[in-house]
Amino acid sequence: MRRILAVDDDSDILEVLQFILEDSGYEVETLSDGQYLFEKINESTPDLILLDIMLGNLDGRELCRAVKTSKETNNIPVILISASHTVSDSLNQQGAPNAFIAKPFDINTLLDAIKTQLTAA
Repeated sequence: MRRILAVDDDSDILEVLQFILEDSGYEVETLSDGQYLFEKINESTPDLILLDIMLGNLDGRELCRAVKTSKETNNIPVILISASHTVSDSLNQQGAPNAFIAKPFDINTLLDAIKTQLTAA
């Protein structure tokens, strides 16, 4: 079973993501504080990370860059999600996410993006 790590500081969104993804056959870990991202990655070894951009005082784009530029984690697909940002500028830079989904997202769009990234990984 493929493991997904969902990172968002909104517990309601994490709950919905966990329900949708588990219902679709994924094992899901959630994290509400991006500060512990690498600890959680080491603990659960996710196959994909869903990462919100606005994480309280942290920027998900910076966390994504850290994941994608580390040789230990750069092979993990990262999908950034956000209601208030577009990341078109950062999609072509070093440490860019594999995909971006705007909130509110369509469930099928989210599941298609996850499937695409897991197939490519």
